[in-house]
Amino acid sequence: MAQEREEKKVLLLLDANSLIHRAFHALPPLTTSKGVMVNAVYGFLLALFRAIKEFNPDYIAAAFDVPSSTEGRKKKFLQYKAQREKAPDELYAQIPLVQAALKVLHIPVFEQAGFEADDIIATISRVAPLRQAHPPLETVIATGDADALQLVSGRIKVYALRKGVQDSVLYDEKAVREKYGADPRQLVDWKGLRGDPSDNIPGVKGVGEKTATLLIGEFGSLEDLYVALEARTDIPGISLKLKQTLLEGKESAFLSRDLATMSKDVPLDISLPELSWRGFNKSEAEEFLRSFEFKTLIPRLAELSGESSQTARGGEKEAIIKESVQSQADRLLKDGVLSEQIYELEIELDPVLRRMEDIGIAIDPVYFRALGKELEKDIAKLQDDIFKDTGGPFNISSPKQLSEVLFSRLGISPKGLHKTPGGAISTASSELEKISGESPAISLILSYRELAKLLTTYVAPLPLLADPNNRVHTSFDQFGAATGRFSSSRPNLQNIPMQGPWGERIRKGFVAAPGFQLVSFDYSQMELRLAAHMANEEKMIEAFEQGKDIHKETAAAVFGVPEARVDKEMRSRAKALNFGILYGMGARGFANSAKISLQEAQEFMDGYFLQFPAIAAYMEESVRFARENGFAETLFGRKRFLPDIYSSSPHIRAAAERVAINHGIQGTAADIMKMAMVLVSKAPGLLGGHCEMVLQIHDELLFEISDDMIQEKAAVIKEIMETARSFKVRLTVQAFAGKSWGEQAPLI
Repeated sequence: MAQEREEKKVLLLLDANSLIHRAFHALPPLTTSKGVMVNAVYGFLLALFRAIKEFNPDYIAAAFDVPSSTEGRKKKFLQYKAQREKAPDELYAQIPLVQAALKVLHIPVFEQAGFEADDIIATISRVAPLRQAHPPLETVIATGDADALQLVSGRIKVYALRKGVQDSVLYDEKAVREKYGADPRQLVDWKGLRGDPSDNIPGVKGVGEKTATLLIGEFGSLEDLYVALEARTDIPGISLKLKQTLLEGKESAFLSRDLATMSKDVPLDISLPELSWRGFNKSEAEEFLRSFEFKTLIPRLAELSGESSQTARGGEKEAIIKESVQSQADRLLKDGVLSEQIYELEIELDPVLRRMEDIGIAIDPVYFRALGKELEKDIAKLQDDIFKDTGGPFNISSPKQLSEVLFSRLGISPKGLHKTPGGAISTASSELEKISGESPAISLILSYRELAKLLTTYVAPLPLLADPNNRVHTSFDQFGAATGRFSSSRPNLQNIPMQGPWGERIRKGFVAAPGFQLVSFDYSQMELRLAAHMANEEKMIEAFEQGKDIHKETAAAVFGVPEARVDKEMRSRAKALNFGILYGMGARGFANSAKISLQEAQEFMDGYFLQFPAIAAYMEESVRFARENGFAETLFGRKRFLPDIYSSSPHIRAAAERVAINHGIQGTAADIMKMAMVLVSKAPGLLGGHCEMVLQIHDELLFEISDDMIQEKAAVIKEIMETARSFKVRLTVQAFAGKSWGEQAPLI
């Protein structure tokens, strides 16, 4: 390899606009903590770093479009690219950010009025070798579309991104011939006949891909084809109808070829030495990545400069994050949100979370790519079924089109559905569920949305967000929710469905390193246990202490039957209400949740409160306390201020009352989880090479533990979590272990 590098040098040309568009549409909406959209910047840098690592270029340049880029071609054909929808403003806003990144990386940028980025690349690829005859120069064009394939030659290759920003193919002359059945230089002739719908290049009307391929394969060029058409009456393989079509479309064919041909005559005054890439200032580049919170790119940056990942994740980064958390905690303490006890807890927790972020969790990218293809097939099948049931195709993701189909085409009554702030009938999933019985298409639409969200939020992006060791590094925000719960972002690993086959299958893609297992520790019904303690509800306390099924016990009490006669439906209703009560759910909410009538729901709730009067009293006291003080509070002093508790609007006031009931229980549970994490981190010799805490999800902690240490470590972790604090009801933790997060068996 070293000898090969001595014999040639590499020029890497970046078709920046196409790469930015590819990244923007391939990745989910990634934003910084300040709300700045950066998915295109992240994806562009991901592709750039991969290309640099793969080709080790000696020279680099990036080409951009400018607003007047298409003027030259529009003078020839006014409709050139006229049908293209304007890209979202969120995409255009990121172009200057990409240019700033290139400046930091010392990569020169070129743009020219009247010419597109393609033309600039074609010009540089032609000019650069003439300025540097020795040693030989190989040019690699990194792009997000196929237009540059016409430039492929013995010394020029195209590195094309396909569906994502890490799914790429390298085209040489052989690869182009295999894919298109033509030499690279013939692709513009092929487009002259076929056209290019994406750029509104017309081609010859009535000539498709197959015909264009056959004609160019037979005649080689438009000139030779039309010489034959005009000189010969009968040509084998060309019908009289096709001949007439081609002759009538001759002018369009040559115009289309002209439009598709990249110009190699952009007036650029450059020499190859100007494109020489000598790397970048490491500190400056790291600072740039930090400013956009691109945590997983920092180790890749270090690889490009020949340093270790550990250096890139060093003390300076931790100090910056530490300062941020410290300042947030100081402000919340000053504002009265945090008690002194919780303030100290949050400060102690900070380095624990930073360590978890740096370690990350491993994924199986091959598994996720296969799962993505399966999801795409299921989504396509759902789409076809929806179109059959609704009478034709439409954009299912468009609220406006969906509303028109449901309420105009199908004639479904919108009575009882909420409206958006703009006055349109809401097609949110919660609203569609209310009318799910009106058409079979609605349940299909809800399933379509669920699968599409899983694909775009987890299955497709996760392999793109992994580091070179296939580990994903989420960002934890310990102040991410008013209850005190964590939030997770870039990527969010806390909203993977807990139930259902797809949730389990996504979890199977999270794997342990060789010689390790993923071990989860889940607090069992923690919020219900805390409710029993805080309300001092003796029946519940007794049921928990005796190890009874609390939902079955509740159903037996409310229905007035022996526990042995409680069936599955009874238990399901009791479970829905047990948890619903914690969130201040009323009779209507319970009716929707349990799928029963409002009258049945009210009767069931009345019976519930008769059997558990202390729970009813706790709810009333929580609301009274919030009205008197303006806030709700956890057992450990984390406050949530509730100005809406005094609202004159019944709906707004009722929502605040539900929060008042919920905050004490859910917030206390969040406090306990954080206490347990700090205690685990402080346990002598517990964490380290053989055992690491890698993820926190609601009431669950996930560890990566070596096979030979699982029983020993798990026993200690379970004991710490269960005894983090003492209550009238003992906290219990269930432990499960397996090679993946989705395939775990009970441990202890």
